[in-house]
Amino acid sequence: MGLCSDRWITRMAREHGMIEPFEDRQVREGVISYGVSSYGYDMRVAREFKIFTNINSTIVDPKNFDEQSFVDFKGPVCIIPPNSFALARTVEYFKI
Repeated sequence: MGLCSDRWITRMAREHGMIEPFEDRQVREGVISYGVSSYGYDMRVAREFKIFTNINSTIVDPKNFDEQSFVDFKGPVCIIPPNSFALARTVEYFKI
C-alpha cells in the first residue's frame, strides 16, 4: 500500500481529522468531482476569491502585497481578467 493511497487518506481523516469536512467517496455532481478516490483526494474551492489586478501599476512584492491591488469577490463563478490571478480557499481544512 502506497503512502498516499485512498485507504491511508481515509484512515488519517477518520482517526486524526486530517481532512474536515471529509467525503469518504468520490462525488460527481455535474462535471467536477470531489472526495477521496484511488488517485488521492479532490478538494473543493470555496466561493470566496481575492482577485489581484494591477490597475494602479504598482510594484508587485510577493512578500508585501498592496491590499489596494486585490478585489474581494464572492460568487459561484470567478472570472479572472487578463494579466491577473486569483487566490481561493478550499472548503476542506487540511491538517498536514
